Amino acid sequence: MTGPGAGARSGAARKAGVRTAGLRTAVAPYAPPARAGRAESVRVLAARALPARALPGFARPRAVHTYAAALRDLRERHGGAPVLVRGPSGPVLVILDPQDMRRFYAEPVSALAPDPCEPGGERRRLDAEVLAAGAPVHPSHEPFLAALAEEARPLTVTGTLRLARARRAVARAGRRIVLGDAAAGDEELAGWLRRLGGEGDAMGPRPTRARAVRAVHERATARIARYAAHAEPHTLAGLARRAGAGAAAGPDDLGGQAYRWLRAMDTVPATLLRTLLLLGAHPGEQDAAGAEARAGGGGPGELPRLRACVRETLRLYPVVPDLIRVTRAATEWRGVRYPAGTSVLLPALFHQRDPEHVPAAHAFVPCRWSDRGADRDIRMAPFGHGAGRCPGDQLGLLVTAALCAEVLRGHRVTGTRPVLDPLGPLPPTLDPQGIRLTLTRR
Repeated sequence: MTGPGAGARSGAARKAGVRTAGLRTAVAPYAPPARAGRAESVRVLAARALPARALPGFARPRAVHTYAAALRDLRERHGGAPVLVRGPSGPVLVILDPQDMRRFYAEPVSALAPDPCEPGGERRRLDAEVLAAGAPVHPSHEPFLAALAEEARPLTVTGTLRLARARRAVARAGRRIVLGDAAAGDEELAGWLRRLGGEGDAMGPRPTRARAVRAVHERATARIARYAAHAEPHTLAGLARRAGAGAAAGPDDLGGQAYRWLRAMDTVPATLLRTLLLLGAHPGEQDAAGAEARAGGGGPGELPRLRACVRETLRLYPVVPDLIRVTRAATEWRGVRYPAGTSVLLPALFHQRDPEHVPAAHAFVPCRWSDRGADRDIRMAPFGHGAGRCPGDQLGLLVTAALCAEVLRGHRVTGTRPVLDPLGPLPPTLDPQGIRLTLTRR
């Protein structure tokens, strides 16, 4: 039995989220969201918002401890459900349980959009092609490894290794890998990139600094574009040029791509020093890694044991400790409906070092990565998972493991600062500026 108003009522009911059964309707309300109180929100976000560079060395571990403790309290209080935390720019939905992590990584970009600063669809396609996403050894590995071996020599010229020397070596190797040999010695470009990365002078008050940053960025990208236009075919810029990046959008876009790849190389020195520091504190692991470096590790660029060491370092000290996405449309999490534009925060470092779900969470255990399923384990995501996975993960592992091998092939790490306790939990942070390694010849 229907009438002219029944269809209208049914359509309206469907739009309003109401179930219909004949002429009877029953509201299917969504559950109210779990919300952190004001004090909880301040406790969670205050520690997260403090930039590491603004904190004195002793305060950084304290901030990380505070952040992790606040997240554990939220999870316990709300039964693991996602919790809305009051942020300075609006509410943030914090993911606290592995089942929601799986959903976070599985959602397509059409549902959960990455940070606006991350590359979009066409650029991600180009990244995947040029960086050889998923390939353990990059097609250009031979010239890349040759450049890394040459530029790694200064790392062991003295008995100590610190961040400044690692940065110089990696920057030269990075320019050769991305732009070609002609860019290797361009120290002016290196200086511009350091300034854009936050190093060097403060460039004056905020408006002056903004203008200076724009001017430096324009000079750097123009210089990079010139190198990229003539880069050797095996380089990342050469591969991108062949893939059609320059033909579609011009040399400026090719220069922009190359600029992002150079900036990505900036993450390598800190991970290199942290990995060697951890190996210095674990002599057995160091012996095995050194043996692999001298033997070649099964094939050029493969080095499975050293790659496992780098992965474990990134699990303990990830480059990106928190992942943020934004919902493109209204979406539902555990029976709670959230509007489009909701920020979703996955605290990756918290989950990767969560003793409730990760065995030996605060210990250096590279062998955990020998399990075939480890790379798909959503609890451990140094490079992310799903559509948001870093397309340069394998190239990053190749570069960092190769540099470790160049150091360990003829040297041992015999003294470190800071001193780590191999039997106790590792510190929550390791400031690369404070790392000093003592090297002795084998």
